[in-house]
Amino acid sequence: MAKDFILPDIGEGIVECEVVEWLVAEGDTVAEDQPICDVMTDKALVQIPAVHDGVISKLYYAKGDIALVHAPLFAMDVAGETTAEHTQEETTSAIEHTQTNTHSEVVEDFILPDIGEGIVECEIVEWLVSEGDLIEEDQAVCDVMTDKALVQIPAKYTGTVVKLYYAKGDIAQVHSPLFQMSIAGTQANVVDINDALVKAQTKAVEQKPAVVEKSVTAAAVINKKAVASPAVRRKARELDVDLTTVPGSGKNGRIYKEDIEQFVKGEVPNSIDTSPLQTKSEVTKTTTSETGRMRIEPIKGIKAAMAKQMVASVTTIPHFTFCDEIDLTTLIALRSDLKEQYKQQGVKLTMMPFFIKALSLAMKEFPVLNSKINDECTELSYFDDHNIGMAVDSKIGLLVPNIKQCQTKSIVDVANEVTRLTDAAREGRVSPDDLKGGTISISNIGAIGGTVATPIINKPEVAIVALGKLQHLPRFDAKGQVVSAAIMQVSWSGDHRVIDGATIARFNNLWKSYLENPAKMMMAMS
Repeated sequence: MAKDFILPDIGEGIVECEVVEWLVAEGDTVAEDQPICDVMTDKALVQIPAVHDGVISKLYYAKGDIALVHAPLFAMDVAGETTAEHTQEETTSAIEHTQTNTHSEVVEDFILPDIGEGIVECEIVEWLVSEGDLIEEDQAVCDVMTDKALVQIPAKYTGTVVKLYYAKGDIAQVHSPLFQMSIAGTQANVVDINDALVKAQTKAVEQKPAVVEKSVTAAAVINKKAVASPAVRRKARELDVDLTTVPGSGKNGRIYKEDIEQFVKGEVPNSIDTSPLQTKSEVTKTTTSETGRMRIEPIKGIKAAMAKQMVASVTTIPHFTFCDEIDLTTLIALRSDLKEQYKQQGVKLTMMPFFIKALSLAMKEFPVLNSKINDECTELSYFDDHNIGMAVDSKIGLLVPNIKQCQTKSIVDVANEVTRLTDAAREGRVSPDDLKGGTISISNIGAIGGTVATPIINKPEVAIVALGKLQHLPRFDAKGQVVSAAIMQVSWSGDHRVIDGATIARFNNLWKSYLENPAKMMMAMS
């Protein structure tokens, strides 16, 4: 059967290479591991071996051409797989026959479109339909997660879902098929095609028992030379796996990515002394006695983006922390008086709108808190708009949507935006625009416990404040009497390249005065 050889990863960051020399010609018979060609990257000359015995049927590039990683390099007829080729032809013929006799059939792949600037892949979070389901135009088909937000993919037509190309948790590529569906009125035709395909595949399995048996007996072979492609070696490095200890399921112990995954999951032993005559049951028995397993979970989507952002922040920004406490007794009483009145108008009045508005008022007096510095530390840019972000613990990770132009909004306007963004963030459905352009951030750690923190600045912003939990503590009033006060600890982190301790202290004192004396805040808004 003719198979395309896909040019694998041949070095970290390498996406293309030059074909320096073909060591074979079309029509040549080659053996597994025989060198096929020399290719040159921007780092080294690499020799590409054959992965099967067979005959070279096509060379896709000429000497001197640029070949792309993950694209076909050459094609070959694999030895011993002519039956499979014949079966494939039968399958194709059966499908074409079915299509010929059902002129109205329209089966179409849904191509994953661009879902955001610079987004090239996304994770399948949840399929909202199953194969065989009837769906309507614009019906939600699945949730996908990028490194910025959770996006829902709708159907373009009314029809039946034929195939889902990815499983939950898989990474889907932009501009590649996401799922397949038949347009309304063609469900029966799809069944006919699937029946033909299943029959042909069943026949192939019945005709190839020897190939299946061979793969079972070869499953426990270890190659001390660790025969593996560059892509497999790269995966091993990422998972910190010694390839000489991984049983290879390929010919002569060749190791595939699936072998490494099974090894990491503990589905194969750490070391096996196995002869070709060892049975599958014996291998399984060895596996069950293994201890000390661990689970590997890739960091993807929002979590991966957050990890990169935080590393960039702590490695390039000199942080310093300033802590204080705020007496919110008067503000809490004011909110309690207004809460029910605004609730009847559909406004959810929490404490956060007051914190945000007071922050915006204080930044008018201290515009350096609403600025950013360039990487070379030679320029400071001041923002006119106060786009204040709120860190939200969503189901897909930390999101920081921001309320735009807080300097022009009333407390009620801010309250409505807080409700909208918080609800959207907790569902992971914040729009990219709501996540862009923040100028300063608030993290409400007190909502889940904790009093003092050392928050990390959301680069390129220059400051962030963490709100601790509200506590009722004894304090002295103006007359020297001990009273119960509603106290909140606040923790500021500032960029010491831009802000010094005296500036953050004065700024905090102004912000604090607005929160402790709401009347002063109302006057500043007029």
